[in-house]
This record gives sequence, C-alpha cells and structure tokens, in this order.
Amino acid sequence: MNPLPTSREAWLNEIARALRDASEAIPFGPVVGASFGAGELFHLGPVTALKFRGMRRSKRIAREITEAALASYVATESAGSGSLRDPRVAFAFTYLTSHFALNLLTERQVAELMDYIESHPEALNNADRR
Repeated sequence: MNPLPTSREAWLNEIARALRDASEAIPFGPVVGASFGAGELFHLGPVTALKFRGMRRSKRIAREITEAALASYVATESAGSGSLRDPRVAFAFTYLTSHFALNLLTERQVAELMDYIESHPEALNNADRR
C-alpha cells in the first residue's frame, strides 16, 4: 500500500493529482455509453482512492467503499452543504470518505481535511503536478 500523505498540504496535492487522473476518464465516457463531465467526477473518487493507495481493486472492496462514499455524499448534500456544489470539493469528499471506509482515516481526520479543502478549493487546480 502506498503511504498516506502526512500533512494537509500533501493531501491537497494528492487530491489534485487524483482529480486530474480521474478527469482523464471524461473523453472515454461515450465509448462505454456514459457521457459525463467534471460535475460527475465525484463518482470516481472511490476507485481513484484505491488506485492512489496502490490497493487491489476487488469488486467487493470497490463496491463497499463506493456505497459508503456516495451515501455520505448524498447525506451531506441533503443536509445543505453548499460546498459540494464545487466539483473539485465533491471529488475530494468522496476521495477522503473512501479512505474512511477503508479504515485509513478517522471521521475527524476527514472533517479536518475537508475544512481545509473547502477553504482552499482553488489550490486543487494549482497543486503540485508530480
């Protein structure tokens, strides 16, 4: 397994790289009969999290963390969290909640990282491109 980032800035950089990676799937959507754009990338947060952690992507694990991340997304969106309207923040949310579902982050860590990301969403565009 690839190591977890150790600071808020490192998480921000990793999420920016993961978002760019997920964005590369957009042009291939029509090939598989699924046209989507940046606004739907949050659906790819869980599988991208598995990829970036270097974890095997079994159907069971992918299904479990996807269900957990998307259920959290729906619950948070229903509660009126306006920040998830920003596609970058929505992707970060499902990416991080996937780490929670994998028992790699605590709920408190996810909340603290999301607070940081919500106050710096533009940094997801400008983060380190390693």
